Amino acid sequence: MAESLRGQLLIAAPSLFDYFRRSVVLVLEHSDEGAMGVVLNRESETRVADAVPVLASVAEPEELVRIGGPVSPQSVVALGDFAEIAEAGTHVVGSLGTLDPEAGNESLRRVRVYAGYAGWSPGQLDGELEQEAWMVLPARAGDPFADGDIWSEALRRKGGSYKLLATMPADPSLN
Repeated sequence: MAESLRGQLLIAAPSLFDYFRRSVVLVLEHSDEGAMGVVLNRESETRVADAVPVLASVAEPEELVRIGGPVSPQSVVALGDFAEIAEAGTHVVGSLGTLDPEAGNESLRRVRVYAGYAGWSPGQLDGELEQEAWMVLPARAGDPFADGDIWSEALRRKGGSYKLLATMPADPSLN
């Protein structure tokens, strides 16, 4: 395994036409045992308050659950922006960490809730990276809270020739 990609964004290559087409995944864990992350740019139509009542008090009233990935869609992953990162269940990057709903979370500034996650078996993500299915970019603590076309914005941040790729429309036949 290469060094851990925890706290990195995986930007789907334009050649991916499967579930992850134009996805941006935040890697939450990456070790010899595999990897997991959440897709940042897929909203559901379900409010957090309706789907996960225990988190309703920490989410904005109209906040929607995000679709974190195809694995275990009934499970919940909550990411929080903390003033005190030590309160996070797991530190991801900067002030961003996983939320422990049993903890006090007094310094929690905002939260995003995901149904399901993206998962890779041991060595699988490394193989996909070798096949250039993903481009890697350091994540920022604010990435899960971004609006708009996160895929294009991540490519612009990557810079160089990726800036041109960022202008590719969702439907290439419109080009």
